[in-house]
Amino acid sequence: MMSSCIIAAQLVMLPIAVLVGRTADRLGRKPILLVGFAILPLRAVLYTLSDNSAWLIGVQLLDGVGAGIFTALTPLVIADLMRGTGRYNLAFGAVATMQGVGAATSGFVTGVIVDRFGYSAAFLTAGAMALIALAALFLGLPETAPSSPAEAEPGALPEPGLAE
Repeated sequence: MMSSCIIAAQLVMLPIAVLVGRTADRLGRKPILLVGFAILPLRAVLYTLSDNSAWLIGVQLLDGVGAGIFTALTPLVIADLMRGTGRYNLAFGAVATMQGVGAATSGFVTGVIVDRFGYSAAFLTAGAMALIALAALFLGLPETAPSSPAEAEPGALPEPGLAE
């Protein structure tokens, strides 16, 4: 069952990442990220509705969509935000560290919730946290995609009036 879930997610992740890579400049990073973040609470709720194997594998396909979006956009958004600072590697390392901390602690926290309140409570708690992250992204992250091809070039100067 676990292998089926992993394979299902990976089969979806690759084409989604390619699609995101091809459309991120045209559609913008933020709208695509919002879709990826919106998938997280949806998945959490859907997991509580059934324990049927086919259902769980189907829900796991959404994990592939989210993973494809995050895999393709994370380096792009970091590059956009760090453009011209010389701190891309530092920022990417910080993001990777926070992802690792989240992965390391989420299993423990989820286990505590499952032990005390059950699986549905754990999924719904994760969904609530994902909704908070979605709101933070919606309210706090500006569109980072360059508005013109010249801005995307290394060393490009910002337009007058846009420099801080």
